Amino acid sequence: MAGPATIEAPELTEHISEQAEKDWIVTVFNNDHNTYEEVIAVLMLATGCTFEEAYMEAWEVDHLGRSVVHYGGEKDCRQAADIIAKIGIRVEVSRE
Repeated sequence: MAGPATIEAPELTEHISEQAEKDWIVTVFNNDHNTYEEVIAVLMLATGCTFEEAYMEAWEVDHLGRSVVHYGGEKDCRQAADIIAKIGIRVEVSRE
């Protein structure tokens, strides 16, 4: 009978670590001075989303007061938030 085999840690631990780095969100809040067109344009620029997705998020901001507009790593979310904030929108980056 052979001795016990060495058990290596599964690659899943690396996947969990990578996933933890992407557990950040960008939330945009409603205001009274930006138009739908401005919000849609900046969301598309900042997050790379489609017009349809940006429109839906702008609608949520307008009707619900806020919307999560991006998921990703902390650095990616902070970069997107910086772009969005340049047009005067209140934006928050946080862990999901």
